[in-house]
Amino acid sequence: MRNILPFVALMLLIANIQAQKTENTQDRSRNSLKGTPGPERKKIALIISEYRPGSHADAIVTKLFEGYYYGGKRYEPIVQVVSMYTDQVPDEDMSRDLAARFHFKILPSVREALTLTSNNSPGGRKLAVEGVMLICEHGVYPYNEMLQKLYPRFELYKQIIDVFRETGQSVPVFSDKHLSYDWFKAKWMYDQSLDLKFPLMAGSSLPLALAPDQKFELGTPFEKAVWTWSADFIGNKDSYGFHALEELECRIERREGGETGIKAVQCFEGTSVWEWTDANPWAERLLEASVRGSNGNISFNRENIKDPMLFVLEYNSGLQAAIFRINGQKGSESFAGYIRGKSEPVFDPKPPGVLSPVAVPDSLRRRYRYNNFSAQVHYFEQMLSGGPPPNPVERTLLTTGALAALCESSYLPDTSMYGKSNQHGKYLEKGRRILTPHLKISYQILN
Repeated sequence: MRNILPFVALMLLIANIQAQKTENTQDRSRNSLKGTPGPERKKIALIISEYRPGSHADAIVTKLFEGYYYGGKRYEPIVQVVSMYTDQVPDEDMSRDLAARFHFKILPSVREALTLTSNNSPGGRKLAVEGVMLICEHGVYPYNEMLQKLYPRFELYKQIIDVFRETGQSVPVFSDKHLSYDWFKAKWMYDQSLDLKFPLMAGSSLPLALAPDQKFELGTPFEKAVWTWSADFIGNKDSYGFHALEELECRIERREGGETGIKAVQCFEGTSVWEWTDANPWAERLLEASVRGSNGNISFNRENIKDPMLFVLEYNSGLQAAIFRINGQKGSESFAGYIRGKSEPVFDPKPPGVLSPVAVPDSLRRRYRYNNFSAQVHYFEQMLSGGPPPNPVERTLLTTGALAALCESSYLPDTSMYGKSNQHGKYLEKGRRILTPHLKISYQILN
């Protein structure tokens, strides 16, 4: 017994030392997240519409404070949030508490957030940050007659550009989701990144969730394609319609010859969806195949569908594509397509054992909430470190323009009243076919 006691004491001492080391490491990690700048951490400004629980700001920005899970492992943030501008402050606002915890400044204007200098201060300005995140999704904003929510993405982005031009400096920018509800505003935003030569990352989180082995081979000769989606909790096409467009585009842009743009679009709702589908048997076959093929033997039944919606896209390359909103149908969120020379449809590649890079083990789900947004954080940090944006911003420009045209398809303005006012038109179940010569946008995916 006496021989065992020294050994036990030694083991307890070692355990205490290891526990102290672990605690010290955790303390250093926590301190590093409390706003203490380090030489390797690039300073960024955040331009936010609103920051409340469950908002896009919460889903994305909170990861810059607390870390995130990507590709099967945890990452500590490598950026330093130094400033934030919030356009609105709801009752559930999180930003003020976060500023107190992590020691960054909440400033009353975009200009001050980017320069850390009061607008009342004399003299010239310099950029005080090495990157900017613009997250303008959620908040109380009006809708127009085409049921587009008038988020001030363009207006906030323009203020960023004004600072770039004032200081003669520019830095990488991330703009969440589509660029604007308006094509001309979106095109201006894109053009500024080219003119001032700064990297611009934009778009949806969902395409970034695909692992390399889950993507089609480059050069796949698609001729027809269908994507299905659902959004039982939101009625209009503006918000989740954009996700559907990018989900489709990130697949078919890998086709032979690359992307060459969209020639025309048309939107259908209600019974007109099935009238168009009956007249285009290829679309019905792919719709049924997409539901059945990616989810076993689930059957498709039109009677299950609540508020059907359809986007029809005619591409300059000759590709025909359709996006069906099939609320109430199991097996949505899936792809099917025809490729040249094959009579059977193809589906998303699903190699056994391959997981999405944003997949989280069940035991960690509560800790890593909204983890489908982790890829945006990961690639934004890579872009600040000199890497390229994860996908061509031209994809987001194309899908932004397509969504705006689809909203236009569904609305017929009455220009006979009050001059050329758009306010007295009507919403169409069978939308107009809208020609889109401005969407002759070409780009190539390289990997």
